[in-house]
Amino acid sequence: MVDLSEIGKRARSSARILSITPTEQRNNVLRDIGQLLLEKQTNILAANEKDVENARQQGLSDAMIDRLLITPSRLEGIVADIQRVIDLPDPLKEILDEQVLPNGLQVRKLRVPIGVLGVIYESRPNVTIDVSCLALKSGNAVILRGGSETIESNRALVEIIQMALQKQGLPSQVVQLIESPERRYVLDLLKMPSYVDLIIPRGGAKLHQFCRENSQIPVIVGGIGICHLFVDESADVEKSVEVIFNAKVQRPTVCNALDTLLVHRGIARTILPKVFEQLSNAGVTFRLDQSVLKLLNLQPSRVYQVAGEGDFDTEWLSLVLGVKIVDNIDEAIEHIEQHSTAHSDGILSTSPENIEMFIQRVDSAAVYVNASTRFTDGGQLGLGAEVAVSTQKIHARGPMGLKELTSYKWVIVGDGHVRR
Repeated sequence: MVDLSEIGKRARSSARILSITPTEQRNNVLRDIGQLLLEKQTNILAANEKDVENARQQGLSDAMIDRLLITPSRLEGIVADIQRVIDLPDPLKEILDEQVLPNGLQVRKLRVPIGVLGVIYESRPNVTIDVSCLALKSGNAVILRGGSETIESNRALVEIIQMALQKQGLPSQVVQLIESPERRYVLDLLKMPSYVDLIIPRGGAKLHQFCRENSQIPVIVGGIGICHLFVDESADVEKSVEVIFNAKVQRPTVCNALDTLLVHRGIARTILPKVFEQLSNAGVTFRLDQSVLKLLNLQPSRVYQVAGEGDFDTEWLSLVLGVKIVDNIDEAIEHIEQHSTAHSDGILSTSPENIEMFIQRVDSAAVYVNASTRFTDGGQLGLGAEVAVSTQKIHARGPMGLKELTSYKWVIVGDGHVRR
């Protein structure tokens, strides 16, 4: 039995302490977490192996198993991300704006923590570390509710985080894990506005919809990526093939991997055979619009399948790529407007006019020019790590790092001022 009210009370009181904790003390907690992750690597990998074995027994797909897997190299990457967060400036107490009014009042906006974060996520145990470290650095307490498939990994990781907090004289309840996999606790967490200030779901469309429909607390939505690249007629073919390959193959199970390739008809005969050859050699299969089959005289096969209803509205999270030929940039942008989730979309082009048109008209959280969509990531964009990728426009958009986990308050200083 989990007492969520007690968890909420402890989180609220811990958040107050953390919000006034000096920068160096918060950074020392992060250093200790990194050190303990390496020292306790054997325990972490053993716990993760239990999760992986349970996932296999439950018939989870290879893509899902890859998302929950911790390896020594991935653990080293997590520790490196922690160091990047340590190296970032402390966002707290930054003065965002200040002025002296004509009546002599001194007014400033001061950056402050949001308070208590409720983070609901699936599969990836690295999220436990990323979220906790960003919350700690930005002065926020956090209540974590991971998926049942990673319960053993998350227990091991949160134990390490709490050890680091205690070592630095801070309450371990700054980071708490809802250890029960029962779904009712997700609903209960969404109805705790007295204790939780912001809900951040990381998972599939159903989880985001559930949170939006049931939460009494503000919700940040996003992380579902139906990502596009448009190959303009002017594109550099060799560079474009390399970018497409990276966007699709480098790690296909994540939200910023490429899902749909749009190709200008004028360059299709030149570039598509090269794309098909390189990607199919890496195990990619294709969902082709009829225009592609017709132009290249392709016959449907195991590798080249006809795109069905809904295929261009699918986040594949696997080695599957949708491909469509378009007659111009307007048609490409129209397709993106209809099918994108406003996560990460890009253009491959050498035309300044088309590049500018794409940037202005494509309203996604991340818009790319001649680059892989795989860079939509807090670590890659200089944020150290991220708690989520937001595709909404309020309060944050794109990868959410330290500053996105803060709000601000007004500080008004007078000298006996009264309003007349």
